[in-house]
Amino acid sequence: MTALTLTGLSTRPAQVWGGVRLVPLVRQEPIEDLRLDARIYDADLGVVQVDARSVYSSYIPHGFVADWTRDGTPAAAYGTQLRGAAERDRPPSRAPLRFHRRMARRTDRNRLRFLPLHLALEGYLSLHFGGPEIAWEEWSRRAIDRGLSPRVEEAYVGAQVRGLGDALRVFEIHPGQCGVVVHVADTLAAVFVVPHPDDYRALHSTLVHDLYGELIHHHATYGMPVADFRPRAVGASVRSLAELRAWAREQREGWAAFHDRVMADGLLGADYTYQRVHTMGRYRLSRFLPSFERQRENHIGELITDDTGRLVYLKTFRLSENQVRRGHLLTRLAACGWNLAETAAALDVTERQLALRIEAVGFGHLLRQDVLDRYRAQAR
Repeated sequence: MTALTLTGLSTRPAQVWGGVRLVPLVRQEPIEDLRLDARIYDADLGVVQVDARSVYSSYIPHGFVADWTRDGTPAAAYGTQLRGAAERDRPPSRAPLRFHRRMARRTDRNRLRFLPLHLALEGYLSLHFGGPEIAWEEWSRRAIDRGLSPRVEEAYVGAQVRGLGDALRVFEIHPGQCGVVVHVADTLAAVFVVPHPDDYRALHSTLVHDLYGELIHHHATYGMPVADFRPRAVGASVRSLAELRAWAREQREGWAAFHDRVMADGLLGADYTYQRVHTMGRYRLSRFLPSFERQRENHIGELITDDTGRLVYLKTFRLSENQVRRGHLLTRLAACGWNLAETAAALDVTERQLALRIEAVGFGHLLRQDVLDRYRAQAR
C-alpha cells in the first residue's frame, strides 16, 4: 500500500463553470519519449475478452495508444480522427458492437493500445471475482461454481454530468498544461494526466466521453454553483510591477497548496494497492485499488510511471458509497477465507447482520436461499 503523488506536476488556479471546477496541472518539462493519442471507435458498446472464461462489456467510445522510444529520443503521436458533429449526432439505425482483445495489447514493438478508465474499472469488477475459496455451507452452489459472475456496476457518461461539457468547451488551456483535476460541486470527480501538452490538447475533449460515478452525477444535478476564488490585491503593498509579480506568485502558490492539501487530499492522502499491467521500456502501466475504508473518498484508477517514479499518465474514477461498501465487504470476506462467522466477528456484527448487509449491497445470490430466509425471519 503506497500513496499516489502528482510528481512533476504543479497546480494552477482553477476555472469555474456553474458547479464544475477545473484545476489545470502543468509540467515544467514535458515528457518527449512517450506520447499518447486517441483511437476513436465506430461503436460505443465494446466487449473485451479478458481471459478464456471472462469478458468485460461497457460503453467504450475510444482507446488510447501509447508510443515510446527505447533510447529516450522524442516520440511522435499518431493523428486523431474525430467524427463530425452531423455524424456524431445522427441516431444509429442499429446498435453497433466492437470486440477487443484484452484491456492492454501491444500492437507494435513500441506501441501499446489500452482502454482508458476501463482498465481500472475491470480491476474493480474482478475484485475477488472467483467467489468463495472454501465451500462453506452458507454459500449457494452458484457462488461456488460461478463466483461473482456476472458482476455489474453502473456509471454515467460525462455528457450526462450537468455542466461538464460546457466547462470543457470554454476551458482555457494553460501553456504547458498536461492534466486537469475535475471537481463537481467541489467534490473531486476525476484526475486526468498525460505526458505532453500537445497530447492534452488532443485528448482534452475525451473527458466528456469518460465514465463518472453516481455521486458525481447526483452532485451535478442537484448541487449549486460553486464560488470562484479570485484573489484581489486590496490593501496589499503593491507599488511596482515586480511587487505585483511577487504577489501573484504568492497567491498562486497558496492556491496550489490549499488545493493539494485540502481539496485533493481524499485522493492524494490515501494508500493504494497497485497491480502492474504492462511494461513499456522504462515505463510501467499499472492500475490501483483503494483500501475501501468506509465514510471517506475512495478512488480507483490507472497510471503510467517511469523508472524514477515520475507520473506520466493518470486517470481516476471516484467510487460511490455503495460501490465502496461492496469492495469493503468483498475484501473482508476474502481476508477471512469467506467464513461468515469470522468475517462477522472481524466487522463486530452478528452473522445475521452480515448476511443482510451482503444482500443489501446486491450479493444476496451468493447465499443459499434457506440461509437467507432464516436470517430474514430472525430480523423480523
